[in-house]
Amino acid sequence: MRLGQFLPGALAGGLAIDLGTANTLIYSKNRGIVCNEPSMVALRCDGRGARKVLAVGTEAKAMLGRTPGSVVVARPLSDGVIADFEAAREMLRYFIRKVSRHSFITRPRVVVSVPAEISPVERRAVKESAESAGASEVILMNEPIAAALGSGLPILEPQGSMVVDIGGGTSDVAVLSMGSIVVSRSLRTAGDKMDREIMEQVKRRHNLRIGERTAEMLKLMLGSAIAEPETKTLEIMGRDELSGQPKTVEIDDEEIREALHGPVNQLVESVHSVLEQTPPELLRDVADNGLMLTGGGALLRNLDVLLSQEIGVTAKVSEDPLGAVVRGAGRIVEDPSLLERLSLE
Repeated sequence: MRLGQFLPGALAGGLAIDLGTANTLIYSKNRGIVCNEPSMVALRCDGRGARKVLAVGTEAKAMLGRTPGSVVVARPLSDGVIADFEAAREMLRYFIRKVSRHSFITRPRVVVSVPAEISPVERRAVKESAESAGASEVILMNEPIAAALGSGLPILEPQGSMVVDIGGGTSDVAVLSMGSIVVSRSLRTAGDKMDREIMEQVKRRHNLRIGERTAEMLKLMLGSAIAEPETKTLEIMGRDELSGQPKTVEIDDEEIREALHGPVNQLVESVHSVLEQTPPELLRDVADNGLMLTGGGALLRNLDVLLSQEIGVTAKVSEDPLGAVVRGAGRIVEDPSLLERLSLE
């Protein structure tokens, strides 16, 4: 669909969707963020391969690790792209119906954010899943542009702005100017990779197998990009690898920081790489104004401090890092005339 087809007023009653690997957020015109739930679907599978949706979002996440063999809690997205088209369609259909319950519009027009460097095939999968879930029209918006808009950066001006959006499956590092991405890099190093590294670290150090929810809790409670003055510890329970029995161990923040060292270093290297490719005049703007951190990964303690130290440019965390992308996409829903000034794909 051509951008010119989205005229002012064309997105009346529309939705903006941040279809994330970890969470899905939806912004509704004149209502703001109306949905923020885990991107998860609980499916009952029979012996013939048929699947029935039992729960979506928060209800599905509550079942994680607690289901019988016939029930699977799946993430329809992996590394920022759709891995299970059918589950993604059912999840989107559920969320769209939920937020449109009190609206007379049954097939809303939607803006969906996507990682900057996914393939045309992956973009088409996102668009088709939204259409099959009930959207009448779909426009895709690159996440760095949405994150920058949602954080209030002046990306429509002839001025360099830099955003580092750290989601669940992917991270996008980009320098933007005049509504377009000038230089960018996408990497499959984000919140989920951090969780997996924590799970492996606990397994290596303590012969203890833990689940995703416990790993995420350790990241939130003990995770930090640099050492902090006081040692923090947390007692967790998992399954002993040798005996198979439940076991309780105490984890300290140094162990978690060590587990996060690799993913954090990859982020730092990506920021360096993008800056090295940035034109000198825009680089000066970034040096003067700093870079903006968005996404759930921006909440990792002291990540802004580490980036500021390593790259020599002030790093700031967005006022609403988790909602920055969907709020940026929501600006198009509120003001479709912005489409004429943005290069979305």
